[in-house]
Amino acid sequence: MKLHALTKAITLATLLSAASLSAMAAEIPLSAVVEADQVTTKVVSVDAAAHQVVLEGPEGNQVHVQLTDKAKNLGKLKVGDQVNVKVTRSVAASLDTDIDKGLPGTVERAGEVRAAPGSDNPGGEAYRQVRVQLKITKIDVKKHKVTFQNPAGQSKTVDVVRPEIQAKLKDLKVGQSVIVTYTDTLKVTSKH
Repeated sequence: MKLHALTKAITLATLLSAASLSAMAAEIPLSAVVEADQVTTKVVSVDAAAHQVVLEGPEGNQVHVQLTDKAKNLGKLKVGDQVNVKVTRSVAASLDTDIDKGLPGTVERAGEVRAAPGSDNPGGEAYRQVRVQLKITKIDVKKHKVTFQNPAGQSKTVDVVRPEIQAKLKDLKVGQSVIVTYTDTLKVTSKH
């Protein structure tokens, strides 16, 4: 993971608000992909009053990180401390078995968990999840193509290239929805 991605990830974590994750019982999994990046940095400087931290990455690059007032325990972060950042991204697609349940839509959720009060090592976890409902408007089983309508009413045809998904095309119906869930999680831990 590049260090500029670290800056974006930490910034994202400070902007998220609390919510909960949920799943629908009428969904059949189609596919899923998970990727993770991890980087260990060293604290170069901390200005707790201004919510600013300078981190040095494995290649010696320094990143100035501006946090919000949600970043607690910054006063306990010291020069030389190690900060470990793990970013996990996942995309999952599932078939909604209800036909004609309505127009496609988008739902976004976010949340965060901070290190326990009194912890000597600042850190926390955050997530952001975007769930998009795409309505199936056309299925071409022979050519392995499916046309979807997005929440904005735009249509797009996709080529289904994975054989295990191609085998499921015959079970799809026009009017069904495919739910695509994008989830990003960020876990930041520190150590003196």
